[in-house]
Amino acid sequence: MAIAIPAIYRSTVGKKAVMAVTGGILVMFLVLHMVGNLKIFLGAEDFNHYAHWLRTVGEPAVPHRTVLTLTEVVLGLAVVLHIWSATSLARRARAARPVKYHSKKKSHAHGYATHTMRYGGVIVLLFIIWHLLDLTFFVVNPKGSDATPYERVVADFDPSRWYITIWYVLAVLLVGLHLWHGVWSAFNSLGLRSRRNEKSLRLLAGALSVVIALGFIAAPVSITFGWVS
Repeated sequence: MAIAIPAIYRSTVGKKAVMAVTGGILVMFLVLHMVGNLKIFLGAEDFNHYAHWLRTVGEPAVPHRTVLTLTEVVLGLAVVLHIWSATSLARRARAARPVKYHSKKKSHAHGYATHTMRYGGVIVLLFIIWHLLDLTFFVVNPKGSDATPYERVVADFDPSRWYITIWYVLAVLLVGLHLWHGVWSAFNSLGLRSRRNEKSLRLLAGALSVVIALGFIAAPVSITFGWVS
């Protein structure tokens, strides 16, 4: 069994499966994270209570922040494996086509999707790093570690910091495009697509991406325009 698992992963099918499964983990996290973020519309008390709950899940059975730390480790591994699988598949695809056939026109849709996944993935990674430095380690947050979670988020997207809001919105839109193509690719990789359900799966991938993108954009835009303060 110890030999079979690496052998499966080295195959194209195995790499696609790993990318699909890790992508699914990340999508579930995005949905749950989005729901948590939307609690900011319920007011400071509810949002701060939610943020506190994240760090105390499992107490007193397990030490403070144990469940959150384990979740972060799983997400970190999922990100690494997802990027590793995507990079390996891209290299394998290039190696399989050493000579480009000029007689065949490249599909504009395929080229767009490829560029979206490649460059969008890099920007998404940078966005995750910035997000961690901002609201997890408080390095780039205006309020720092002394403020409440609600105060940090509001300070982040203060009208005077409109450029942060623009950067956040653009990054989230790229996440949405990455997610749209990624979810659709996962359906293919896991063998769920058929002629009968293709249209429905495309709509599902698109709808999920739009909902998540709008859910993440809602709070910063509302703060910048003064609807939440």
